[in-house]
Amino acid sequence: MAAAGQSLPNGPSEGAGLGDNISIHGSTETLNSSAVNRILMEFLFYFGKALIIFYPVYLTGYLGLSISWVLLCMLMVTWWQKNRQWKDSRIGTAIEFMDNETHVINEKLQSALHMASWVNISDVEKADWINKVLLQAWPFFGMYMEKLLKESIQPSVRLSSPALKMFTFTKVHFGHRPVRITGMKAYTHEVDHREVILDLNISYEGDVNIDTVVKPPITAGVKDLKLKGLLRVILGPLIGQAPLVGGVTLFFIRCPTLELNWTGATNILDSPAFSSLSEATILDTIASIMVLPNRMCIPLIDQVKMDQMRFPLPRGVVRVHLLEARDLVAKDTYMMGLVKGKSDPYATLRVGNRHFKSKTIKENLNPIWKEVYEFVVHEAPGQELEMEVYDEDTDKDDFLGRYNLDFGEVKKEKEMDKWFRLEGIQSGEVHLKLQWFSLQADSSLLMESSDGQACAMLAVYLDNASNLPKHSEIVDRQKHGKNTKEARLTRRTALPNSFVEFSVDNDVQKSQVKLASKDPVWEQGFVFFVHNVKTQQLFVQVKESEKKTVLGVLNLPLSRLLNASDMTLDQRFQLERSGANSQIKLKAALRILTLEKPKPKAIPNPLPQVKQQKPHTNQQSNGNISTPPVAATSTPALSSSNIPVVQASAPAKAADSQNGSNDDFVSHHRDSYLAADTSQSPHSSSSMRRYDSHSLLSENSIASSRFDLSEGALYPEAIRKHQGSFGEIHLTVRYATLRNKLIILVDACRNLFPCSENGTDSYVRLYLLPDQTWRHRKRTHVKKKTVNPVFNAKFEFDVSLEEAQTRKLDVSVKNNKMFHTRERKDIGMVLLDLSQLDLVKGVTEWYELTLPGLKKTI
Repeated sequence: MAAAGQSLPNGPSEGAGLGDNISIHGSTETLNSSAVNRILMEFLFYFGKALIIFYPVYLTGYLGLSISWVLLCMLMVTWWQKNRQWKDSRIGTAIEFMDNETHVINEKLQSALHMASWVNISDVEKADWINKVLLQAWPFFGMYMEKLLKESIQPSVRLSSPALKMFTFTKVHFGHRPVRITGMKAYTHEVDHREVILDLNISYEGDVNIDTVVKPPITAGVKDLKLKGLLRVILGPLIGQAPLVGGVTLFFIRCPTLELNWTGATNILDSPAFSSLSEATILDTIASIMVLPNRMCIPLIDQVKMDQMRFPLPRGVVRVHLLEARDLVAKDTYMMGLVKGKSDPYATLRVGNRHFKSKTIKENLNPIWKEVYEFVVHEAPGQELEMEVYDEDTDKDDFLGRYNLDFGEVKKEKEMDKWFRLEGIQSGEVHLKLQWFSLQADSSLLMESSDGQACAMLAVYLDNASNLPKHSEIVDRQKHGKNTKEARLTRRTALPNSFVEFSVDNDVQKSQVKLASKDPVWEQGFVFFVHNVKTQQLFVQVKESEKKTVLGVLNLPLSRLLNASDMTLDQRFQLERSGANSQIKLKAALRILTLEKPKPKAIPNPLPQVKQQKPHTNQQSNGNISTPPVAATSTPALSSSNIPVVQASAPAKAADSQNGSNDDFVSHHRDSYLAADTSQSPHSSSSMRRYDSHSLLSENSIASSRFDLSEGALYPEAIRKHQGSFGEIHLTVRYATLRNKLIILVDACRNLFPCSENGTDSYVRLYLLPDQTWRHRKRTHVKKKTVNPVFNAKFEFDVSLEEAQTRKLDVSVKNNKMFHTRERKDIGMVLLDLSQLDLVKGVTEWYELTLPGLKKTI
């Protein structure tokens, strides 16, 4: 039952009565009297519901009526329920559309019209010039691909299997529609200064026409192809001579989507059962070449090391703690949907080709997993944690939500412990703790974990092998030189088809198969997590692909890397149980996982200055020096530099304000106390600092509509006692030079202060200071019963760029109330100094919410 799945205290409090707490035998859970009452009421509810359902069946049999009446009643109840669900769904869709009208319209337009990513994402740029270049060069690309397929791919396919010895490309035509770049994003600040990173949104809907002959008269081919994905291009290393770029690296951060239209004998693959299999096979082939950690590298100068281009050391390691979830949707129903049960949730976590599945928690909408996973991060920002939650069923698992998190955020924050709202579902949150580990080549930092987690990472780059023995030589050696029939037949195989198998304990990884070569070149990278450096070892086996015969082995103790220079070995190793001159070239690097802690937040310096101003104000009041009225001391033309505010141009500065260090500097808006404020005596006015700004009631009158209360007495008691964060708000601020408008995008808030058990009815109010009239006020719609509201609201201010750079943006998050009360409705605020922001380029950040004048007791 719902109440039974709640987390309760582990033991009764001291002095509790006999009936106050009930312990469940064999469990750590305890139930108090209110929980027991809820359980009993829920049981009585289900009992009464079952009685209402089954009593008509009993009554029909008792009266001797026909069973047709029972079936008719059941049919009518089922029809009524389905009709009711359909109506509720329509009403719910209409309400959701009204609440999120802008977001829904943008999403539907983007999916219906195939709008490019640069339309809605501000930091993604158009790439029309690249598309024009591709259009002009596309015929020559088709010529290159035709030569590549016939001269390189065709011989490899023929050698891969005896059944494909007659495989031939009869027609290769890549059509007239080139690849299109729908958006491009450049990274220059977040990366190494010797490289430039470009993210290209690839969309290819080509009219290709490729025909092949598998074995006469069997033909096969592909006509029309659709490919979409995010391609990352790395230009580096940058050098001081022509062509300025040492090489180009291409790879997909995530596996792209692919749709094919088969022709010839492969038309059978168009059926659902076979098409997914064939397309998945092709995607696996693409992933083995161009999906992280695999890369396609094009060196432009001879001095570039291919191992550094193809397999650079990873950026770091992220340890993901999957802790728990709450408020999941109940998917299991009984009795034709009349009785709603719970769900059997489990989670899947994926980063690239590394995939994990958590344990399944039976019949629980608030599951607790407490599982830990580790992922190697090759690109941050870029790589994402893709998490999905499902309800396990016998036939098909039901979807319970998803969430994607860019590891660039984890690298920036170093450590995150938050609740994340699941997307694609009505309700549900998941609690994750993420830690960023840097990779260090210092053996003194090695600390083996007692909880079974990895303490180091082993990166292996497989370059090539030389003088591998033939399969017949290995068989002859095993048969002690006996010229058996098997040996004579095997001796006909000219050169081995070999691959390499790496293993560290139970973690086994395999390389690609290189056909018909005694000196194969792989150029692949592999990563292993190490738990005990002193006892574990890397076991390498070179095998023949068809017979699985071992062509050579190598054992490399990991402790040997601790004493090596830079904890790296890059050399040729002699293979054992192989030929006399058989060698394999490896590069093995050991790196220690070092947990990075968030940087300490700096305390702003203006605090002592304000404290020094207070005695001076009191001295004036004690000396009977009258304080002139505000209207007389203020000038009509107010400069924004005269307003003492907190600059929140960066998230770190905004986060500093939550500790109460600069609460006394931030002024806030008070609508209901404006009239009382103008009538205060000089003595009472000295107890608060007044900031010159326009009145809310009139543009001509000047009053103190912005002040902070030193004790925060007008805040609700729950807010005054709150010691944690009041939440964050995600804002985008940029200036449209062509339209001469300042654009503010209020995207969403997260982890707001819950004003009730059901969440918070919140909205966002904006002022472009010093304008504070009702005419200049901007506000969003109210998002009800949530602490993670999504607004997607856009506001525009008609100001020039020069004037905007002298203004300050006042953003407040408020709790909506039906009736007016004297308590403040504020949840938090942020004050942005626009002179500190690059308005032309635009800024998109999360800002910490603070409450001015609220003193916190620690």
